[in-house]
Amino acid sequence: MGLMDELNSVLQQYANKPGSGQAPTQVDQHFDQVAQAAPKNLMAEGLASAFRSNSTPDFGQMLGSLFNQSNGEQKAGILNQLLASAGPGVLAQLAGGGGALANMLSGGGSQVTAVQAQQVSPEVVQQLASHAEKSDPSTIDKASSFYAEHPTLVKTLGGAVLTVAMAKMAEKTRA
Repeated sequence: MGLMDELNSVLQQYANKPGSGQAPTQVDQHFDQVAQAAPKNLMAEGLASAFRSNSTPDFGQMLGSLFNQSNGEQKAGILNQLLASAGPGVLAQLAGGGGALANMLSGGGSQVTAVQAQQVSPEVVQQLASHAEKSDPSTIDKASSFYAEHPTLVKTLGGAVLTVAMAKMAEKTRA
C-alpha cells in the first residue's frame, strides 16, 4: 500500500463525520499520520474548514488557544499575520491589551518580535483574530496555512476540531 493509499484509508474514516461532534478514539494518532503524509495545502484546507465550522469554537477562541500553546517564534508569526490582516487602527479597538501591543509597535517597528510576542495575552490574540477575520475573511486561510506547518500545536485544539479538519481533507481527496 502506497503512502497516498494509507492517507486515504485513514481519512475515509472521517468522511461522514464533518459536524458529528463525535471524535474517534484514535483521532490524535490519525491526525499525526495525516500530518506526516498530507500535502500542506490539504492540511491548510482542513484547518480552515475547522476554523469556520459551527461544530467548533469560534476562530478567535481557537487562535487564542493555539497562541497560548505556541513558542515565541510561532506567537510572533501568527501575531504579525493577524496585524497585517486586521489593518491599521485595530489595536485601538482591542479591550485591555491592545495598548500594550500598540506600544510594542510604536518604536517604528512594523513586526512583533518573538520576545515581544511572549508578552501578549491569548485574550488579546482572540480579540485580534476576531477583528482580523471581520476585516479580511482570508485571515482564516492565512492562519490555516501557518498552522498547517505546526500540526503538533493543532492537536491541542482537541478531537472535535481534528475530526472536522480530517473530514474536510477526506472530502478533498475523494473529489
